Amino acid sequence: MNKFILSFLTILLISTIISAQGFKVKATGTQTFNFEDKNGRNQASFFSATPLEDITGTGSAISGTVSFDVANFAKTLKGKISIKVASINTGIELRNHHLQSSNWLNAEKHPEVSFEIISVSDVKQTADNKLEFKVKGNYSMHGITKEVVANADATYLDENDQTKKRAPGDLLGVRAKFNINLSEYDVDNALVGNKVAEKIELNINMVGSNK
Repeated sequence: MNKFILSFLTILLISTIISAQGFKVKATGTQTFNFEDKNGRNQASFFSATPLEDITGTGSAISGTVSFDVANFAKTLKGKISIKVASINTGIELRNHHLQSSNWLNAEKHPEVSFEIISVSDVKQTADNKLEFKVKGNYSMHGITKEVVANADATYLDENDQTKKRAPGDLLGVRAKFNINLSEYDVDNALVGNKVAEKIELNINMVGSNK
């Protein structure tokens, strides 16, 4: 009987540890991080290929927040991140205009693309202050919303003299990558005479502050 109780408690302890994956940092409780950066250092980018050249675009007008319990990141993460379509730059003005037109992202009618968190899974703690995970979210673009799953990692930095050079407060660095199919968002894949790939790779690299 004692062995049964011991085994049960061991399983319960392991389950608790697994389900309560989070950061081992100075902060405790729920923290909220704001990712708006007036200096444009936070960026979202996309990559596609055409028969003639590879196309990369970057958007720097990122806004939004995420919040989570420091000790239980996997179960409590929530938030929404948005990027203004007008901030996306492909390096060629004519191509930028085409991308913002009604055939593509339609910046006038749908000025933002966004990712709203639904759930987190497959969390791996690679350091006391760093987690790798998959995040399911609602990705909205061109007036259409679809569920996507991104591979992501987050690094929690306690405030110190070095982090203060970026922003006051604790910082959270986030990187995420996922793919979308243009046809699912009713987007024409012709861009200034070139056919881009149906599948587009999206990347987000941003840092937020809790102050």
